Amino acid sequence: MRLALIAVASVTAMLAAPAAALDCAGLAGVPLRDAAVTASGIVATATTPANPKFDFCSVKITARPTAGSDIRLELWIPEAKAWNGKFLQVGNGGFAGTIPYRLMALGLAQGYAVAGTDNGHQSPDATDASWAPGHPEKLVDFGWRAVKVTTDTARAVLAAYGPTPRKSYFFGCSDGGREALMTAQRFPDDFDGIIAGAAAYDWTGLQAAAALYQQRIGVAAVPAAKLPAIQAAALRACGGGTFVRSPDSCRFDPGVLACKRKAKATNQCLTGGELTAVRSVYAGLTNPATGRHLPGLRPGAEAQPGSWNDWLLGRNNGSSAAGRPAGFADNWFAYVVRADPTFRATNVTRDDFVASERFAATVNATDPDLTRYRQRGGKLLMYHGWNDPAIAPDYSIAYARAVAGRTAGAPQFLRLYMVPGMLHCGGGASPNQVDWLGTLDGWVERGSAPGTITATGAGNASQDLNPR
Repeated sequence: MRLALIAVASVTAMLAAPAAALDCAGLAGVPLRDAAVTASGIVATATTPANPKFDFCSVKITARPTAGSDIRLELWIPEAKAWNGKFLQVGNGGFAGTIPYRLMALGLAQGYAVAGTDNGHQSPDATDASWAPGHPEKLVDFGWRAVKVTTDTARAVLAAYGPTPRKSYFFGCSDGGREALMTAQRFPDDFDGIIAGAAAYDWTGLQAAAALYQQRIGVAAVPAAKLPAIQAAALRACGGGTFVRSPDSCRFDPGVLACKRKAKATNQCLTGGELTAVRSVYAGLTNPATGRHLPGLRPGAEAQPGSWNDWLLGRNNGSSAAGRPAGFADNWFAYVVRADPTFRATNVTRDDFVASERFAATVNATDPDLTRYRQRGGKLLMYHGWNDPAIAPDYSIAYARAVAGRTAGAPQFLRLYMVPGMLHCGGGASPNQVDWLGTLDGWVERGSAPGTITATGAGNASQDLNPR
């Protein structure tokens, strides 16, 4: 995922810090609520990630709002001549565990003061939830508190360093999209604009779906070698080409690939068990605990790198140390629900699904009432790839519809863009690179809601995207 494709033009009106402001080194002693600066200093251009053309002040902070908290966060502030006067906070992915430096670097390169957090625990594996057993406060930090603490702490440091940002934005995809919606729902006054990409807002529902798919795909054992045949048949049924350009009108029955009776099964056909499993992936499932529908995936990118082979057959894109759960569903049910590292999602029962829902109030961001966010003038830009293999695209469609049904004036503050051919937060066979941050900034600054926008790709390819 990229925050933008083009560099922001040089800022013509620069903001000078007041005489009483601290310099970068002086921020090491700034008093903070339930937090402390652990390091601060200037990072020179030559060593800067993403190679922006300016130096910046890096501030490392540890926050402990509860005795069980250990939230690491970082704030990068461009030098005065490069700062655009705005603040950007970026979201994380998966179970987090590391500060999202790559996204921070992309925001910094565009002149934003930018902050990010590890969501309250430290792990290099974003599928790892081994930090959760016995640490209920860490789960709260992951669910919502670390993001809020980062917002408030970064703002306090910025206030000590210089002028107040004139605009503040949040940008996140996947779990970062969940964080984005959680922020709009719980803390509507914090940001002028929010971008929520492929939001994992129904966290417990997604874990339920992942576990059910593991059980069904595991039983059917759909070979990866059969994915190209499934994708080719889907593309033929839905207009041909390299991706499905009109997903709403795509109708694909994988039954066309059923192996003929008494014929030898090959990679060009699906056995009865395989066909049942593939159909369930498209149709979706039902959460055994809540009865809610869990949307299925859309056809047309089954064999794409980073698609079904990783997220379905590869057990939710997870790879952990030997002897540990691998993937999001395994980690969620083993460490959070069961507190048993030997447990695997293929053994989940209805009681486990019910137990999982106990954590919904902490980790889910499903509230469609964004009245307070609309009243404060906030703008919400959502996007999702039609071929997302990790979070079915209909999740975002369902949430946008729910907001429109619950929040008056939704068209004035909410835009949802669905990207044909795009996978999870990016990638895929289609042109799908969009300046989402520039689009949001223009909406907030000029007050004109975005209409048709253009996604670009390799070889000058492009496609127009219209809001739903």
